Amino acid sequence: MAEEGRGRIWHTESATNNLSDNSSSGAETTRDDEANGSGSGSGSGSGLGTASKTGTINVHNPAVSYGGIDPEIEENVLLVKSVPAHDARWDARDRRRNQLDPDSDDELDLPSKRRITSTSTSRDSSPAKSFSSSHPEKTPLLDLPSELIDAILSWLTPLELNVVSLVCRVLRNHANSDSQWKRHVLSNLPNNRITTPYPCKSWRELYISHDPYWFLTKQKLWFSDHELTGQMIVIRYDERRGCIEGYQLVSTRTREGSEPWIADQNVHIHHFEPVVKLHLDKPIIQLNVDSLENLARGKSPSPPLRHFYSEQPMRLNNGTDPRFTNFILAKPLNKQALLGRMTNEFPHGYVWPPPAIPARHRVTGRPAGVHPLATSLDYTKSTSGMWQPQNRSEASDQIFRIRQWMEMGPPTLGVHFAEEIVTYSTLDPVLYTPTAEKPWRGIWVGDYSGHGCEFLLIHQPDDDDGESGPLTQLENETEPEFKERFLHERVYRGRLEAIKLTGDTNVPRGEYTFVADDLGEEGFIKTAHGPPFEGSRVVKSKGHIAHMGFYNDRYIESQLLLLSHNRLAQYWVGFGHISFFERVDIDQFLVPK
Repeated sequence: MAEEGRGRIWHTESATNNLSDNSSSGAETTRDDEANGSGSGSGSGSGLGTASKTGTINVHNPAVSYGGIDPEIEENVLLVKSVPAHDARWDARDRRRNQLDPDSDDELDLPSKRRITSTSTSRDSSPAKSFSSSHPEKTPLLDLPSELIDAILSWLTPLELNVVSLVCRVLRNHANSDSQWKRHVLSNLPNNRITTPYPCKSWRELYISHDPYWFLTKQKLWFSDHELTGQMIVIRYDERRGCIEGYQLVSTRTREGSEPWIADQNVHIHHFEPVVKLHLDKPIIQLNVDSLENLARGKSPSPPLRHFYSEQPMRLNNGTDPRFTNFILAKPLNKQALLGRMTNEFPHGYVWPPPAIPARHRVTGRPAGVHPLATSLDYTKSTSGMWQPQNRSEASDQIFRIRQWMEMGPPTLGVHFAEEIVTYSTLDPVLYTPTAEKPWRGIWVGDYSGHGCEFLLIHQPDDDDGESGPLTQLENETEPEFKERFLHERVYRGRLEAIKLTGDTNVPRGEYTFVADDLGEEGFIKTAHGPPFEGSRVVKSKGHIAHMGFYNDRYIESQLLLLSHNRLAQYWVGFGHISFFERVDIDQFLVPK
């Protein structure tokens, strides 16, 4: 096959071990000074079935037919006419599509602008020194009513509350009260209003037990760089066990097959009725609670002193999985390192998340199953100092890693092998929270035929047109007229991007799957007539296709059908078939049932 497009071919590594129904281990042991990215995930976008590093193969489904060219046949990719992709490629100068990127932040040297003082950079810091005085005097703060003191302390962060508790007994009682610490616990548990600090005795004890890992439940949604397929997990808090747990999000189709489109018998519509759920049999994250009583008595396997540790062992209840697992905090790249590493072509300098996904924090690594040819100049090693934080101020609250490995023989003399490191990143809630003017923003699941179901981020970038104020109804304008004007002036405009959060061996995670440059008049094709798309707005789009291993990727002509705010359809013109996409409600998985 003649090489077109890229000059490099990207392969998936062969597997040497298949350890469980949803995970696998690589045969290559990583070096300590090398930042590798890998992990345990499924072999397909749906997250179901046996995972293997040999990649997925499109198995023809006899229940599904295509009106045009069959995309499940590898050679047919070259038969589809491509369209220009200059608008779909990432450009570091385009801030419209990367409004969360740190390129626009002048203070990138720190992970985030957090309220952390120099005396609170680690869990064993002693900030009381800042309050020492040779002439102690009573502060007027203590003359205030208790309610006002509590209201003032409610503005403080947990670390600042800890500092205040060292001043005097009165402020210690206020700073350690349950009302203060319950608020901090609940602020990290979206849509999960727990009522007790069980199994701990107080809310402060519960907060300390899981510090500094509360950002996992606060961000709730995480996606990884494992091989080309990736993995998506939901992290939540289980009140019954006092445990922070994370499970893989998977989706299956309840109905297979396709049927001809009434408007064009040469086009086939694929049935899509997805069921989205958590794979509860195998936790990805499990951080058990450690009460202060156990820590004091030495009954806990965790370190007795509250020092800062960037890597923490996890005791997973996996049953059949023999691997050891550690949780690792991550250190984001600063602006200089990021601009020097991130490239336009896959794998984008091994930066995660890739440039198509807006993010404030990015790290470097080398995902298992994704490696260049030996002559590639883009591959550069990174030392542990570039990605492992040394104190709290360096640790990111948007990225973490999981290290897994196996050991043979006794613990002291065993052989350490098959190590993998997988990197997880989260999304800013703004990106997937729909608004009246950006109603398609969100997390979606899509139908990818032989690859199964895959999860997407539907991203509608903000417009840089200097818009001022909301649109108001005119005095003599009726409600239907105002609604129609609102749709055309505020909703049907701008760009819509579908970015894969989980991928496949053709188009991997972190890449565009389709892009509509303009939902307005420039991209408008028609309003559909006749079932099943009657009344839907149809706009121009570009579909992303590639050979196995993301080789010779290009964009082809397609059309996007805006069926509703919760359902979309993509017409792949050259392939002669229509596939569906549905919105996923992540909040339904946050409270254990």
